[in-house]
Amino acid sequence: MTTNNHQELGKTLWKIADELRGAMNADDFRDYMLSFLFLRYLSDNYEQAAQKELGKEYPVLNGNGGKTPLGIWYEQNPNDVPEFEKQMRRKVHYVIKPDYLWHSIAEMARVQNSDLLRTLQEGFKYIENESFESTFQGLFSEINLDSEKLGKNYEERNKKLCAIIKKIAEGINQFSTDADILGDAYEYLIGQFAAGSGKKAGEFYTPQRISDILSEIVILDSQNPENGKKKKIERVLDFACGSGSLLLNVRNKMKEAGGTIGKIYGQEKNITTYNLARMNMLLHGVKDTEFEIHHGDTLLNDWDILNEMNPAKKLEFDAVVANPPFSYRWEPSEAMGQDFRFKNYGLAPKSAADFAFLLHGFHFLSKEGTMAIILPHGVLFRGGAEEKIRKKLLEDGNIDTIIGLPANLFFSTGIPVCILVLKKCKKFDDVLFINAADHFEKGKRQNTLLPEHIQKIVETYQYRKEEERYSRRVSMQEIEKNEFNLNISRYVSTSVDEEPVDLEEVNKKLIEIEQKINEARRTHNQFLKELGLPPI
Repeated sequence: MTTNNHQELGKTLWKIADELRGAMNADDFRDYMLSFLFLRYLSDNYEQAAQKELGKEYPVLNGNGGKTPLGIWYEQNPNDVPEFEKQMRRKVHYVIKPDYLWHSIAEMARVQNSDLLRTLQEGFKYIENESFESTFQGLFSEINLDSEKLGKNYEERNKKLCAIIKKIAEGINQFSTDADILGDAYEYLIGQFAAGSGKKAGEFYTPQRISDILSEIVILDSQNPENGKKKKIERVLDFACGSGSLLLNVRNKMKEAGGTIGKIYGQEKNITTYNLARMNMLLHGVKDTEFEIHHGDTLLNDWDILNEMNPAKKLEFDAVVANPPFSYRWEPSEAMGQDFRFKNYGLAPKSAADFAFLLHGFHFLSKEGTMAIILPHGVLFRGGAEEKIRKKLLEDGNIDTIIGLPANLFFSTGIPVCILVLKKCKKFDDVLFINAADHFEKGKRQNTLLPEHIQKIVETYQYRKEEERYSRRVSMQEIEKNEFNLNISRYVSTSVDEEPVDLEEVNKKLIEIEQKINEARRTHNQFLKELGLPPI
């Protein structure tokens, strides 16, 4: 299935979303749309596994009033249900009762069953609390099925939900619905809703192309990227994970390279986005035992597993990726100055928590790991507390590479951003600067990085290439002379030098021009004289 076909389902569903949302804003409708797509994925995956498990016992449908094959089997074999569900928990890690499967819900919508809304509420509650070994409480907390935006009373809301689900079911039925197709449609819709909600989208979405750069960098051998991609990453962390697309991208890149990832860890402060991330993981076939997403505040470090003080038990990550909120205002307390993440560096200023985010991730980076973080250019040159942090990171040999990206790549801001690549033990004693600011495809609303732009950045990093007006390895002595200012244009200017001026040649041309002017004047005066007019 080609990428275009993968996106076709996303486009179809986006069109349906546009037609159906009515008075509801895009953000609210997003939560309904993505939740139903998620339910469809869980149901398909579960029913396929059930058919495999039951084999010949799995009923064949012959117009059984909208019942699912699994629903019929449950009715026929009530005593075998507990053992069957136990097996399903072992094999697919979750259970869904037949009444809550997508095909049952879609059939209720088709015939406009008045119990649809009630069944959905029960189904969502069941999935949150009973489907999985680990509870997914609050997974659907942002979907208010009693919202007046759906209708003024139960009947109106039920009717609206019937219309929405019927249309989505018809849209999905046009396509093959393997996990990849639904996963890609989900990612496509997240991107479309992000584009539609503009500035707010920065909370949950890193454009795919930028995500590709970070992912490609952190899966390369940390000590010597020339050696190629790692065979295994034990743990990967994104401490501002949004919808989880960046973490999934690292996982995909590892799988494409024939490698493996032990476990995925993410943290997200926004409850809606946190739920999106959990759904996104499951929808992309990541088992509930293979990821852990925490709802909480990274700057306060309120995740228990990251607060282990015993060095032997401290959790470390082979890859850290992040796109935290830019220049976020925060209120660090005095006590925070002694926080294990910050005490050796000092606190980032209240006006911009950029370095606080960076130091958080860096603290949990393993000695053999790579960290890639997207930040505004201000972190490269601002003075005060930030200069002190920057200086220590440089003197300790922790800043490996700085990549300047073009402006207007994000939904949430038009400012140009940079990627900082950090390591605890790096091989090279210089800093690689890549100035990719002029390498992009211009768009109406947004600029885009093409695959060749990404490849050039990654290869330049991997082989530490130097290229005029694009990349350069800069010694620590030169950086020190510049008072630890890392402004990229100081080291790699993209401006083209003007051709040197040959003054002798210019003077010669000026003399020639003056001679021509004098000759023209003489000829002109001769004409004037013949006409009996005074010369000029």
